[in-house]
Amino acid sequence: MTNNARTRVGAGALIAVSALTLTACGSGFSSGESTADAGSSAGAAGGLTSSDSALTVLIGSSGDAETKAVTDAVAAWSKESGTEATVQVASDLNQQLSQGFAAGKPADLFYLSTDQIAGFAQNGSLQAYGDELSNKSDFYPSLVQNFTVDGQFYCAPKDFSTLQLVINTDMWKAAGLTDADLPKTWDDLAAVAKKLTTPEHVGLAFGGEYARVGAFMAEAGGGLVKDGKAIASDEANVTALDYVKTHLADGTFAFAKDVGAGWGGEALGKKAAAMVIEGNWITGAMSNDFADVAYQVAELPEGPAGKGTLQFTNCWGMAADSPNQKAALDLVQYLTSADSQLAFSKAFGPMPSIISAADAWKSANPGLVPFLAGADYAGFVPNEAGAADVVSDFNSQLESLKTTEPKAILDATQSNLEAILK
Repeated sequence: MTNNARTRVGAGALIAVSALTLTACGSGFSSGESTADAGSSAGAAGGLTSSDSALTVLIGSSGDAETKAVTDAVAAWSKESGTEATVQVASDLNQQLSQGFAAGKPADLFYLSTDQIAGFAQNGSLQAYGDELSNKSDFYPSLVQNFTVDGQFYCAPKDFSTLQLVINTDMWKAAGLTDADLPKTWDDLAAVAKKLTTPEHVGLAFGGEYARVGAFMAEAGGGLVKDGKAIASDEANVTALDYVKTHLADGTFAFAKDVGAGWGGEALGKKAAAMVIEGNWITGAMSNDFADVAYQVAELPEGPAGKGTLQFTNCWGMAADSPNQKAALDLVQYLTSADSQLAFSKAFGPMPSIISAADAWKSANPGLVPFLAGADYAGFVPNEAGAADVVSDFNSQLESLKTTEPKAILDATQSNLEAILK
């Protein structure tokens, strides 16, 4: 599951790639030989290594529930397969991955976010195994695209999240609103946000960052990168940021930090906002920290270009230096099966990355169906090398959106993107 606003490592966080990441290297097995284990063997170039080596799985966990769920699943596979496998929880996933690659002794499998994949792929640290997956066709196409670099599908998406509108139902009713008033357009959203705004709380709050504001850009038909080209300065994005700026200025929208919250879920939970834009990870925070707040989820309203949202995901990365890639592939297929992913969803909240699990997930989570609906039209954060740093700079500029011309912010981001996409 992904929640970059809360710095979850479990799915697609927008973290600038460290210098270690950019310099780490792997063998890539270009000659079909493994330097990690003299007893291992590999097939022809591009094949997977095989040995009796135990597997190490490195994860970035959101907490005890996620750690237990993954550990239990890996242990079950290990018992069934006869291959020893252990789970390690990283304290700093980026750093530990980079150090493992640099030393030639990385974990065999690991959580890998979209902002990391291009850099690690370019320096040979990753094994591209996506085409070997027996369930390849079952993954949502947009998730496959997230982990495709230079035409190669590198790794299996392990789960995903999307952004939608989360509403405090008590505040909604107090404002005289019903289900018939759920916003379908930007004008509708502005109207209900105005009705919901009181001296005690704002109508709509969200993080002042691309990972939330970007939903409006998607609804306007924009984004940051399309078909490998920078599109930050497109008029669609100006339209989106103008809309957000207008309602930040009139006080019906607010960035979460401006209502005393670290992220949208906290703004909703503290009753500082009647509506927020967040992902399905919000369910855990609401049940654990704000159980007294009743809420419902609705799809974000359509913008000038129709429906739009953002999705966040991680994949199961595989090390090029792993001496037992065939077993690692088998473990990935086990962990991305419908049974495993539905168990993970129940334990810590992410949505399954495979289409065949959708109906079962919807039945188990009827109130969260709008999140899964977003899979049909979600865009995603750029995964090109260097994009994380550009997004980080964009985020810092968005903080002053209320007092800055959107075009100036977007033009600067366009130049930064063009520099990395040459």
